[in-house]
Amino acid sequence: MSISALVRPRPVHQAADLLAAYLPGSFFFSSTQGVLLADGVHAHVRPGDGSKALAAAKALAAARTAGLPEPVVAGAVGFRPDAPSSLVVPSVVRRAGAASQVSAPGAGSGAAWTAVPRPEPARYADAVRRALRLIGDGDLRKVVLARCLELTSDAPVWVPALLARLVRADPAAYAFAVDVTAPGDPAPRALVGASPELLVSRRGTTVVANPLAGSAPRSGDEAVDRERIARLRASAKDLGEHAHTAAQVAEVLGRFCVDLEVPERPEVIGTPTMWHLSTRITGRLADPGDPACSALGLAEALHPTPAVCGVPENGALTAIAALEPEDRGYYAGMVGWTGLHGDGEWAVTIRSAEVCARTVRLFAGAGIVAGSDPAAELAETAAKFGTLLRALEVEEAA
Repeated sequence: MSISALVRPRPVHQAADLLAAYLPGSFFFSSTQGVLLADGVHAHVRPGDGSKALAAAKALAAARTAGLPEPVVAGAVGFRPDAPSSLVVPSVVRRAGAASQVSAPGAGSGAAWTAVPRPEPARYADAVRRALRLIGDGDLRKVVLARCLELTSDAPVWVPALLARLVRADPAAYAFAVDVTAPGDPAPRALVGASPELLVSRRGTTVVANPLAGSAPRSGDEAVDRERIARLRASAKDLGEHAHTAAQVAEVLGRFCVDLEVPERPEVIGTPTMWHLSTRITGRLADPGDPACSALGLAEALHPTPAVCGVPENGALTAIAALEPEDRGYYAGMVGWTGLHGDGEWAVTIRSAEVCARTVRLFAGAGIVAGSDPAAELAETAAKFGTLLRALEVEEAA
């Protein structure tokens, strides 16, 4: 027998094949860099009160010693510092190129939905006014306030079909599905979404972050959208909100990088439902071998950014706890993966939902700064719900 016959070539996967292979309980993550599908649990990563990156590095080293050829840590981390996390070393990992084209899933379920906003829209607008008073008093410069939409279907929600619709609607998004089942859940719980926002990625010594802050709904009319983009680029309120976020992301990455490139002005990027001010920040790591410089370590250091929390961070966390009636859970947390040598991608878990049997909990937030208008911020959250509502085939609910 020849040597070549003894070497089994690595299977080549297509993005559409991995998407079709996803089943509840698996981990799925796709971006313009490629698709990762992971199954089984080789080990749980339990950081306790310590660093998630350090716990991940130990788990990856142990997995490599145990014989896993290319182990990764994959999963999601909640919004608050004390929020739960769902991080594992999967048993099997498959990869493919980017999902540029994905076939449409089958016909929709035709499910009937009931929707309960938490809080009611009027109460959300009142929370924005209370936040503006805190900002006026000098206690805060920015706080991101979110609201929840709880949907109940007359039939169980099939997460693979929901995920496929999200990927098809925006192949450039950071699409994900993660098992986040917690003790006491009546059925398996999945976190699923299509985020437009890269928290951080690492490849070798190169680091990229792409904070988004400052938004406008997309209309679908070309002339109207050109006008909205122009207004967004000129808006002192939105540019100020974006500057808070980009400056903090650059400051944090500057602790780990010897070179850092920060554009002077943001660009505008689009999703199927929104326009966002965007700054792509790149850097070169000073010490890539340090677990704190792994993709997960950098994500830990950055999270939560002002794009989902506020400025100053501790004051914003306190205000969010006081003004939001629903715990965010994994919303506005982070989701992604990190490999043995520190490479990986982590996205911010916005445009996401937690699905459990017939119940779907969506969140959407808006950045409140001086000059914010409660009605406009309410409308912004309604527009952001659109990504998941379209994928769920819900007509009107926000």
